[in-house]
Amino acid sequence: MPTLKTLAEWLAHSESLHPKSMDLSLERVQAVRDAMGLRFTVPVITVAGTNGKGSTCSMIESIARAAGYRVGLYIKPHLVHFEERCRVNGAPVSADSLCEDFAVVDRARGDTALTTFEFSTLAIMHRLARESLDLVILEVGLGGRYDAVNAIDADCSVITSIDLDHTEFLGPDRESIGREKAGILRTGRPGIVSDPLPPQSVIDHGREVGADLWLNGRDFNHQGDRQQWSWSGRGRRYHALAYPALRGANQLLNASGAIAALEALRDRLPINAQAVRVGLASVELPGRFQIVPGQPALVLDVAHNPQAVSALALNLDQMGFFPRTVAVLGAMRDKDLGGVLARIAPLIDHWHLTDLPLPRAARADELAAELRALKGDAASYGLYASPSEALDAAVAGANPTDRIVVFGSFYTVGGVLKRGLPRLSAPHQA
Repeated sequence: MPTLKTLAEWLAHSESLHPKSMDLSLERVQAVRDAMGLRFTVPVITVAGTNGKGSTCSMIESIARAAGYRVGLYIKPHLVHFEERCRVNGAPVSADSLCEDFAVVDRARGDTALTTFEFSTLAIMHRLARESLDLVILEVGLGGRYDAVNAIDADCSVITSIDLDHTEFLGPDRESIGREKAGILRTGRPGIVSDPLPPQSVIDHGREVGADLWLNGRDFNHQGDRQQWSWSGRGRRYHALAYPALRGANQLLNASGAIAALEALRDRLPINAQAVRVGLASVELPGRFQIVPGQPALVLDVAHNPQAVSALALNLDQMGFFPRTVAVLGAMRDKDLGGVLARIAPLIDHWHLTDLPLPRAARADELAAELRALKGDAASYGLYASPSEALDAAVAGANPTDRIVVFGSFYTVGGVLKRGLPRLSAPHQA
């Protein structure tokens, strides 16, 4: 066994174990799980979906903590530091403290080759299992059926909105993707479906395995006006709720699913209306339509597929008037780049296109080619080597009354957060 002392060393070691970055199967993870003796003695909620997973996880965490429960959360990917993925009672664990858990996985795996994601997922779940907690929340990475998180039999599963993403692994349409996401559902246990128009494959699979399906619009609902909203479920209602602290029109769907998940576990983790109100009002999650005060206005959003970018465009459109809106965009090559650009291009006056430090990231000039295909000679853009350089250029060319939106990938938003939360102060242009 190697002698490794830092989290960075353990992550580098885990990257060397498997020839593939992704190997969709559960057998190897389950074998190592059993060798580790990994199990949870408290309720576990798993959350899968295309968009809204992180927001839903954070809302469940925040409400449960407001109710007085001690909560562990595995959320991904990180924006700046890997240890952001493992939170205990609202705070990331220290990087050094995770080394012990990586070592446990390495001893248990023997000759089993794990991918980096599988290795780190087992390590973080081991860390959460040895904490004194009342609730554990596990965010699924890609898909659901073969995701490493699915090695744990959750007490409640949540499936958020489903759209086209990772089609090379999950299938070419919503029905195929829904079938993969539905793999987290368990016989006799609640499965919350917060997508108001879920693929039929999700419902069919839930019925096949005998899950207790909670469907949005049938088993729980929400409604509201511009001032407040209400939620109703199986025999319980919450009235006069303030809107979640996470901005965006789509967040009520996520909040509804989060409340439904906790209601489904009420016999083990009862919550009251005050916990719901306080939890939603105080929830925090960087990079989800995050508006940073300053001049010009700065919006950070990890939206990286057409559905998420459509929601971002709607939220931007509802912000009010700005003379100019400029974008900082970095994205992965395997995304529907044409669809992403088409959804938001009418709102953008100038683009700052950036490289990202990953082999599968689209280069800035590739993004420019997609933009020219859409806008022709009207395309206005610049090319940059990093998100921070792109943001610096955007600020230098902006008036204080303008707006800058940074989006396209976790790595794009993370790239501008590495220097800390930006506080912009643009010079007045002549």
